[in-house]
Amino acid sequence: MEISGKITKIFDLKAFDSGFQLREFVVTTNEQYPQPLSMRFVNERCNILESFSEGDDVTAYCDIRGREYNGRYFVNLQAWKMEKLSQEQPTDDLLADEIPPQSNDVLLEESQEEDDLPF
Repeated sequence: MEISGKITKIFDLKAFDSGFQLREFVVTTNEQYPQPLSMRFVNERCNILESFSEGDDVTAYCDIRGREYNGRYFVNLQAWKMEKLSQEQPTDDLLADEIPPQSNDVLLEESQEEDDLPF
């Protein structure tokens, strides 16, 4: 699963006596109704967060993990990869230069040539 948005919080590494490690972070989606989604890296993947900071626009790749404990059910988003999104987006001015303008006459001629439908 891919989730894109802005990193709004990075938590400290949690290490347990068993050797298990996890590091949680929150990505807020870029939607009409933004959602803050808590995700985590586990064990050797915890160091992936070292190259990111709060405020970075990212795409996080994660798996949905579920478990039951004492009759209650829990869901976690376990991340396994994350990429920074490019800050440079093409502007409308650049796109306008790449597409040659067409006159209405050319568009009319093209529509008449392709109009071979029997109805």
